[in-house]
Amino acid sequence: MLRELYIEDLAVIKNASIPLEENFNAFTGETGAGKSILINGINAVLGQRVTKDIVRTGSEKALITALFTDLSDSVKAKLDELGISYSDDEITVTREIHADGGSIARINNRATTVSVLRELGAVLINIHGQHDNQILMAPERHIAILDSFGGDDSFIEDYRKSFRELQQCARKLAELKKLEQQASDRMIYLQTVVDEIGPLELEPDEDIQIEEEYRMLKNSTDIIEALMASKNCISSDDECIVSGLNDTEALLEGVTDVYSPAVALLERIHSINIELSDIASELSHCASSLEIDEETFSTISARRDIISTLKRKYNRGLNEVITMYEEAAEELDSMENSSEMIEKLTAERKRLLEETTEKAKKLSEYRARTAEKFVSRVAEELKFLDMPNVIIEVKNEKGKLSTNGMDSVEFLISANKGEEPKPIAKIASGGELSRIMLALKTVLADQDDIPTLIFDEIDTGVSGRAAQKIGIKLQEISAHRQVLCVTHLSQIAVMADNHLLIEKKTKGDRTATDVTKLDKAGRIREIARIMSGENPSELMLKNAEELLDTNRRKK
Repeated sequence: MLRELYIEDLAVIKNASIPLEENFNAFTGETGAGKSILINGINAVLGQRVTKDIVRTGSEKALITALFTDLSDSVKAKLDELGISYSDDEITVTREIHADGGSIARINNRATTVSVLRELGAVLINIHGQHDNQILMAPERHIAILDSFGGDDSFIEDYRKSFRELQQCARKLAELKKLEQQASDRMIYLQTVVDEIGPLELEPDEDIQIEEEYRMLKNSTDIIEALMASKNCISSDDECIVSGLNDTEALLEGVTDVYSPAVALLERIHSINIELSDIASELSHCASSLEIDEETFSTISARRDIISTLKRKYNRGLNEVITMYEEAAEELDSMENSSEMIEKLTAERKRLLEETTEKAKKLSEYRARTAEKFVSRVAEELKFLDMPNVIIEVKNEKGKLSTNGMDSVEFLISANKGEEPKPIAKIASGGELSRIMLALKTVLADQDDIPTLIFDEIDTGVSGRAAQKIGIKLQEISAHRQVLCVTHLSQIAVMADNHLLIEKKTKGDRTATDVTKLDKAGRIREIARIMSGENPSELMLKNAEELLDTNRRKK
């Protein structure tokens, strides 16, 4: 539950530490005192969107810290899922909103993201504000309320699994049919690509190899002449290098007996002579292998021209041309098999449609059973909330399959005896909407274990006996959940276990809002003020005290 809320520099609240009890907490105060700011602060720590305008004028940032204790099992499970450690069954959640527009979120003083706050906040607190009544005015949202009351998600989850599969199958089928319609021109193009490139049996980087071979053959005459001339320089006649080395060897051999350094020189010259002879032989071999073959040159030239033409035509490198051919062949094969695939997908769609329709019927039957219980529970709550003649119905019209099944749900109500139930949006008053929403919150609360419920002006349009009944109902809920309620009515405020006054004061040239926990004397004065206005009479003060004492005795 929310044990304490600390607020600093939030709108007109300079500094407030707000202690909260585990049962029924009521907030009262004059209109404009800042009660909505309190809800904004709680929304901030729950990860909801806030703007920099909420920062108190002249301050660098607003700070809101909430202490949650006695964590429920679902909160602990969510913390474990999010990887957030906690101890002593409590956590602190902090949100800083900076005047420059930035925002910082923390859990247990460790930085986190706003999305994590939002995810955690969903299991910590449920807030009902006046705008939530608009849910009742939107029939398309009624089906979610009914499903929440039912509590068994297996029917809707099983249905949606099949519905998603049906959608995916239908999309694939539609795409294939569209491709089939567009296939004629595409197939002609693809077939042209395949017929033109396929027979050439191109190899990756073949153009590089062809270019090297082409240049060599084109310059073969010059290459042969250079090779033969080089060979002749080495060993063609008596003036060649080899001949000179032979003469040198003979001369040195004649003096090796009398001049020992000549031995080493002779060995070196002998090695050079052998190497040069080997080079001369290799030059001769290379020249022989490069005999001019006009047919080979012609073949290479033709292949080179074909590859160059393809590269220019498709404005791609050779490897990209090969990839284009492979993709074209694959797509062509796929298109040729599309008719068979269309048949398979059509059969699969029919099967999925039958399966999904059957699951939609089961979901609809489950909702019909749920609706009976829902109507009974809500009607019971509304009768307690001073709507004794209420009749509530769940209208369910069957239609085409959607993400919610085949059902179109709308709540109908008759608040007055003798009138036929009609759509809530057409006949419910503001006070009736508030009571209907409280009834819904009451019956839905049984389906979850969210520890804290906040009601922001649930008493809109309500007075007298109906207001007293709302107070009693909130008191009943607070026996199992922590309740925070912002109210304008004394009938509700007297039911609270913890009464906090939100009061706007002027200090110097600034206005600030204070939040004060009231003792019994303070509660008497505040309840009397709510009943009669400022400066209540002694009679009003006595009446307020009697109301408080009566409620305390009932507890």
